[in-house]
Amino acid sequence: MLVTGLSGAGKSTALRTLEDSGWEVVDNLPLSLLEHLLSTPIAKGSAKGRRPLAIGIDSRTRDFDAERIVQQIKALTTDHSFPVETVFFDCAGSELLRRYSETRRRHPLAPDRPATDGIAAERELMEPLRRWADYVIDTTDTDSPALQRQIRERFGSGGQSPVFHIMSFGFARGLPRNADNVFDMRFLRNPHWVDELRPLTGRDQAVSDYVAGDEAYEAAMSRIEDLLLILLPRYAAEGKSYVTVAFGCTGGRHRSVHVAERIAARLREEGFSPTVEHRDLGSLPRDVIEGAQRAEAVS
Repeated sequence: MLVTGLSGAGKSTALRTLEDSGWEVVDNLPLSLLEHLLSTPIAKGSAKGRRPLAIGIDSRTRDFDAERIVQQIKALTTDHSFPVETVFFDCAGSELLRRYSETRRRHPLAPDRPATDGIAAERELMEPLRRWADYVIDTTDTDSPALQRQIRERFGSGGQSPVFHIMSFGFARGLPRNADNVFDMRFLRNPHWVDELRPLTGRDQAVSDYVAGDEAYEAAMSRIEDLLLILLPRYAAEGKSYVTVAFGCTGGRHRSVHVAERIAARLREEGFSPTVEHRDLGSLPRDVIEGAQRAEAVS
Protein backbone atom coordinates (compact mmCIF):
# COMPACT_ATOMS: atom_id res chain seq x y z
CA MET A 1 0.00 0.00 0.00
CA LEU A 2 1.28 3.46 -0.97
CA VAL A 3 0.62 5.99 1.82
CA THR A 4 0.82 9.62 0.78
CA GLY A 5 -0.87 12.99 1.21
CA LEU A 6 -0.41 16.55 2.36
CA SER A 7 2.19 17.33 5.01
CA GLY A 8 0.45 17.55 8.37
CA ALA A 9 -2.62 15.62 7.24
CA GLY A 10 -1.82 12.42 9.17
CA LYS A 11 0.49 10.28 7.03
CA SER A 12 3.05 9.74 9.80
CA THR A 13 0.34 8.82 12.29
CA ALA A 14 -1.10 6.35 9.78
CA LEU A 15 2.28 4.72 9.14
CA ARG A 16 2.98 4.31 12.86
CA THR A 17 -0.47 2.79 13.34
CA LEU A 18 0.00 0.40 10.42
CA GLU A 19 3.35 -0.70 11.84
CA ASP A 20 1.76 -1.36 15.24
CA SER A 21 -0.97 -3.33 13.43
CA GLY A 22 1.50 -5.74 11.84
CA TRP A 23 2.51 -4.01 8.60
CA GLU A 24 6.07 -3.66 7.39
CA VAL A 25 6.60 0.08 6.92
CA VAL A 26 9.13 1.99 4.78
CA ASP A 27 8.93 5.79 4.81
CA ASN A 28 10.33 8.31 2.30
CA LEU A 29 11.97 5.71 0.11
CA PRO A 30 13.67 7.29 -2.95
CA LEU A 31 11.51 6.49 -5.96
CA SER A 32 14.43 4.99 -7.84
CA LEU A 33 14.55 2.23 -5.21
CA LEU A 34 10.85 1.36 -5.27
CA GLU A 35 10.99 -1.42 -7.85
CA HIS A 36 14.18 -2.76 -6.28
CA LEU A 37 12.47 -2.98 -2.89
CA LEU A 38 9.45 -4.83 -4.29
CA SER A 39 11.56 -7.23 -6.32
CA THR A 40 13.93 -8.11 -3.46
CA PRO A 41 13.12 -11.66 -2.26
CA ILE A 42 12.16 -12.12 1.36
CA ALA A 43 14.75 -13.97 3.46
CA LYS A 44 13.83 -17.61 3.94
CA GLY A 45 11.85 -18.11 7.13
CA SER A 46 11.37 -14.37 7.64
CA ALA A 47 8.11 -13.31 9.24
CA LYS A 48 8.06 -10.31 6.90
CA GLY A 49 7.01 -12.58 4.06
CA ARG A 50 3.59 -12.84 5.67
CA ARG A 51 3.23 -9.11 6.38
CA PRO A 52 1.69 -6.49 4.11
CA LEU A 53 3.98 -3.64 3.07
CA ALA A 54 3.20 0.09 3.45
CA ILE A 55 5.42 2.62 1.67
CA GLY A 56 5.24 6.26 2.70
CA ILE A 57 5.86 8.88 0.00
CA ASP A 58 5.29 12.63 0.08
CA SER A 59 6.66 15.87 -1.34
CA ARG A 60 9.86 15.48 0.72
CA THR A 61 10.75 12.21 -1.02
CA ARG A 62 13.86 12.45 -3.17
CA ASP A 63 13.12 12.94 -6.91
CA PHE A 64 9.39 13.28 -6.13
CA ASP A 65 7.13 13.53 -9.17
CA ALA A 66 3.45 12.72 -8.65
CA GLU A 67 2.73 11.90 -12.29
CA ARG A 68 5.72 9.58 -12.47
CA ILE A 69 4.65 7.82 -9.26
CA VAL A 70 1.24 7.15 -10.78
CA GLN A 71 2.89 5.69 -13.88
CA GLN A 72 5.16 3.52 -11.71
CA ILE A 73 2.20 2.16 -9.79
CA LYS A 74 0.37 1.39 -13.02
CA ALA A 75 3.44 -0.41 -14.37
CA LEU A 76 3.97 -2.41 -11.20
CA THR A 77 0.33 -3.46 -11.11
CA THR A 78 0.27 -4.43 -14.79
CA ASP A 79 3.74 -5.87 -15.40
CA HIS A 80 4.49 -7.53 -12.08
CA SER A 81 1.04 -8.29 -10.72
CA PHE A 82 1.73 -6.37 -7.51
CA PRO A 83 -1.59 -5.55 -5.81
CA VAL A 84 -0.89 -1.89 -4.96
CA GLU A 85 -3.44 0.32 -3.22
CA THR A 86 -2.96 4.04 -2.65
CA VAL A 87 -4.19 5.99 0.39
CA PHE A 88 -4.13 9.78 0.26
CA PHE A 89 -4.46 11.94 3.39
CA ASP A 90 -6.09 15.28 2.77
CA CYS A 91 -7.01 18.16 5.06
CA ALA A 92 -8.48 21.64 4.77
CA GLY A 93 -5.91 24.42 4.44
CA SER A 94 -7.18 26.29 7.50
CA GLU A 95 -6.75 23.21 9.69
CA LEU A 96 -3.27 22.49 8.29
CA LEU A 97 -2.33 26.09 9.04
CA ARG A 98 -3.61 25.71 12.60
CA ARG A 99 -1.57 22.53 13.07
CA TYR A 100 1.62 24.15 11.79
CA SER A 101 1.03 27.16 14.01
CA GLU A 102 0.37 24.95 17.04
CA THR A 103 3.48 22.80 16.55
CA ARG A 104 5.65 25.72 15.36
CA ARG A 105 7.03 23.58 12.56
CA ARG A 106 7.97 24.95 9.14
CA HIS A 107 6.20 23.62 6.09
CA PRO A 108 8.69 21.51 4.03
CA LEU A 109 7.88 23.44 0.85
CA ALA A 110 8.02 26.87 2.50
CA PRO A 111 10.91 26.89 4.99
CA ASP A 112 11.39 30.66 4.59
CA ARG A 113 7.85 31.69 3.63
CA PRO A 114 4.41 31.57 5.26
CA ALA A 115 2.99 28.06 5.69
CA THR A 116 0.03 29.02 3.49
CA ASP A 117 2.39 29.24 0.51
CA GLY A 118 3.73 25.75 1.16
CA ILE A 119 0.25 24.28 1.66
CA ALA A 120 -0.97 25.72 -1.65
CA ALA A 121 2.14 24.58 -3.54
CA GLU A 122 1.99 21.07 -2.12
CA ARG A 123 -1.71 20.68 -2.85
CA GLU A 124 -1.06 21.44 -6.53
CA LEU A 125 1.99 19.18 -6.59
CA MET A 126 0.12 16.23 -5.04
CA GLU A 127 -3.10 16.50 -7.06
CA PRO A 128 -2.26 13.65 -9.53
CA LEU A 129 -1.82 11.26 -6.61
CA ARG A 130 -5.03 12.43 -5.00
CA ARG A 131 -6.96 11.75 -8.21
CA TRP A 132 -5.36 8.30 -8.54
CA ALA A 133 -5.80 7.22 -4.90
CA ASP A 134 -8.03 4.29 -4.00
CA TYR A 135 -8.82 5.90 -0.65
CA VAL A 136 -8.90 9.61 0.20
CA ILE A 137 -9.09 10.20 3.94
CA ASP A 138 -9.90 13.76 5.02
CA THR A 139 -8.59 14.43 8.53
CA THR A 140 -9.87 18.01 8.89
CA ASP A 141 -12.19 17.08 11.76
CA THR A 142 -10.22 14.05 12.99
CA ASP A 143 -7.79 14.09 15.91
CA SER A 144 -4.89 11.66 16.22
CA PRO A 145 -6.60 8.99 18.39
CA ALA A 146 -9.64 8.94 16.10
CA LEU A 147 -7.41 8.61 13.03
CA GLN A 148 -5.55 5.72 14.62
CA ARG A 149 -8.83 3.91 15.28
CA GLN A 150 -9.94 4.54 11.70
CA ILE A 151 -6.69 3.13 10.29
CA ARG A 152 -6.88 0.05 12.49
CA GLU A 153 -10.48 -0.60 11.48
CA ARG A 154 -9.82 -0.19 7.76
CA PHE A 155 -6.37 -1.65 7.33
CA GLY A 156 -5.44 -3.57 10.50
CA SER A 157 -3.92 -6.94 9.64
CA GLY A 158 -5.80 -8.60 12.49
CA GLY A 159 -2.67 -10.40 13.65
CA GLN A 160 -1.50 -7.93 16.26
CA SER A 161 -3.09 -7.64 19.68
CA PRO A 162 -1.67 -6.02 22.80
CA VAL A 163 0.90 -7.90 24.85
CA PHE A 164 -0.85 -8.57 28.15
CA HIS A 165 1.57 -8.91 31.06
CA ILE A 166 0.57 -10.08 34.54
CA MET A 167 3.01 -9.30 37.36
CA SER A 168 3.28 -10.00 41.06
CA PHE A 169 5.45 -7.84 43.30
CA GLY A 170 6.11 -6.81 46.90
CA PHE A 171 5.25 -3.29 48.02
CA ALA A 172 8.21 -3.44 50.39
CA ARG A 173 10.51 -3.52 47.35
CA GLY A 174 8.83 -0.72 45.46
CA LEU A 175 6.07 -0.30 42.90
CA PRO A 176 6.69 -1.61 39.36
CA ARG A 177 7.51 1.27 37.03
CA ASN A 178 5.40 0.40 34.00
CA ALA A 179 2.20 -1.04 35.46
CA ASP A 180 -1.03 0.17 33.88
CA ASN A 181 -3.20 -1.21 36.71
CA VAL A 182 -2.08 -2.06 40.26
CA PHE A 183 -4.15 -4.13 42.69
CA ASP A 184 -3.24 -4.29 46.37
CA MET A 185 -3.68 -7.80 47.81
CA ARG A 186 -2.61 -6.93 51.35
CA PHE A 187 -6.24 -7.10 52.53
CA LEU A 188 -5.99 -10.92 52.34
CA ARG A 189 -4.66 -12.92 55.26
CA ASN A 190 -0.90 -13.33 55.14
CA PRO A 191 0.62 -16.86 54.84
CA HIS A 192 3.97 -15.49 56.05
CA TRP A 193 2.78 -15.75 59.64
CA VAL A 194 2.00 -19.46 59.33
CA ASP A 195 5.24 -21.31 60.08
CA GLU A 196 4.74 -24.19 57.65
CA LEU A 197 3.69 -21.81 54.85
CA ARG A 198 6.43 -19.17 55.27
CA PRO A 199 9.10 -20.94 53.17
CA LEU A 200 6.58 -21.77 50.42
CA THR A 201 5.28 -19.44 47.69
CA GLY A 202 1.99 -18.60 46.05
CA ARG A 203 2.65 -21.33 43.52
CA ASP A 204 2.31 -24.01 46.20
CA GLN A 205 -1.14 -25.50 46.72
CA ALA A 206 -1.04 -25.12 50.50
CA VAL A 207 -0.47 -21.38 50.19
CA SER A 208 -3.17 -21.07 47.52
CA ASP A 209 -5.66 -22.88 49.73
CA TYR A 210 -4.82 -20.63 52.67
CA VAL A 211 -5.18 -17.41 50.68
CA ALA A 212 -8.39 -18.61 49.00
CA GLY A 213 -9.82 -19.37 52.44
CA ASP A 214 -10.05 -15.68 53.29
CA GLU A 215 -13.71 -14.67 53.52
CA ALA A 216 -13.16 -11.66 51.21
CA TYR A 217 -11.18 -13.62 48.62
CA GLU A 218 -13.78 -14.93 46.18
CA ALA A 219 -15.88 -11.78 46.02
CA ALA A 220 -12.80 -9.63 45.38
CA MET A 221 -11.25 -11.96 42.80
CA SER A 222 -14.43 -12.33 40.78
CA ARG A 223 -14.86 -8.56 40.61
CA ILE A 224 -11.25 -8.00 39.56
CA GLU A 225 -11.62 -10.64 36.85
CA ASP A 226 -14.83 -9.07 35.57
CA LEU A 227 -13.20 -5.64 35.51
CA LEU A 228 -10.19 -6.86 33.53
CA LEU A 229 -12.42 -8.65 31.03
CA ILE A 230 -14.05 -5.28 30.39
CA LEU A 231 -10.81 -3.27 30.26
CA LEU A 232 -8.51 -5.47 28.17
CA PRO A 233 -10.64 -5.48 24.98
CA ARG A 234 -10.98 -1.70 25.31
CA TYR A 235 -7.20 -1.33 25.55
CA ALA A 236 -6.92 -3.41 22.38
CA ALA A 237 -9.51 -1.25 20.61
CA GLU A 238 -7.55 1.87 21.53
CA GLY A 239 -4.41 0.38 19.97
CA LYS A 240 -2.39 -0.03 23.15
CA SER A 241 0.64 -2.24 22.41
CA TYR A 242 1.46 -3.33 25.98
CA VAL A 243 -0.78 -3.71 29.01
CA THR A 244 0.69 -4.61 32.40
CA VAL A 245 -1.52 -5.56 35.34
CA ALA A 246 0.34 -5.84 38.65
CA PHE A 247 -0.73 -7.51 41.89
CA GLY A 248 1.13 -6.58 45.05
CA CYS A 249 1.39 -7.88 48.58
CA THR A 250 3.91 -7.03 51.27
CA GLY A 251 6.84 -9.25 50.31
CA GLY A 252 5.77 -10.40 46.85
CA ARG A 253 6.05 -14.13 47.53
CA HIS A 254 2.64 -15.43 48.62
CA ARG A 255 -0.66 -13.59 48.06
CA SER A 256 0.32 -11.60 44.97
CA VAL A 257 1.90 -14.65 43.32
CA HIS A 258 -1.19 -16.78 43.84
CA VAL A 259 -3.54 -14.06 42.59
CA ALA A 260 -1.41 -13.35 39.51
CA GLU A 261 -1.48 -17.04 38.59
CA ARG A 262 -5.25 -17.22 39.07
CA ILE A 263 -5.93 -14.11 37.00
CA ALA A 264 -3.65 -15.32 34.20
CA ALA A 265 -5.44 -18.66 34.12
CA ARG A 266 -8.83 -16.93 33.90
CA LEU A 267 -7.65 -14.69 31.06
CA ARG A 268 -6.38 -17.73 29.14
CA GLU A 269 -9.80 -19.33 29.53
CA GLU A 270 -11.27 -16.20 27.91
CA GLY A 271 -8.92 -16.38 24.93
CA PHE A 272 -6.15 -14.01 26.02
CA SER A 273 -2.46 -14.99 26.09
CA PRO A 274 -0.90 -13.17 29.04
CA THR A 275 2.72 -13.50 30.08
CA VAL A 276 3.37 -13.83 33.80
CA GLU A 277 6.25 -12.41 35.84
CA HIS A 278 6.84 -12.82 39.56
CA ARG A 279 9.23 -10.00 40.28
CA ASP A 280 10.06 -10.77 43.91
CA LEU A 281 9.43 -14.51 44.03
CA GLY A 282 13.14 -15.26 44.55
CA SER A 283 13.49 -13.00 47.59
CA LEU A 284 13.90 -14.52 51.05
CA PRO A 285 10.99 -14.39 53.53
CA ARG A 286 11.88 -11.76 56.15
CA ASP A 287 9.94 -10.87 59.28
CA VAL A 288 11.35 -7.33 59.25
CA ILE A 289 9.53 -6.68 55.95
CA GLU A 290 6.25 -8.27 56.99
CA GLY A 291 6.45 -7.04 60.59
CA ALA A 292 4.91 -3.60 60.08
CA GLN A 293 1.77 -5.07 58.60
CA ARG A 294 1.51 -7.64 61.39
CA ALA A 295 1.91 -4.96 64.06
CA GLU A 296 -0.84 -2.88 62.46
CA ALA A 297 -3.12 -5.91 62.30
CA VAL A 298 -2.51 -6.77 65.98
CA SER A 299 -3.13 -3.22 67.15
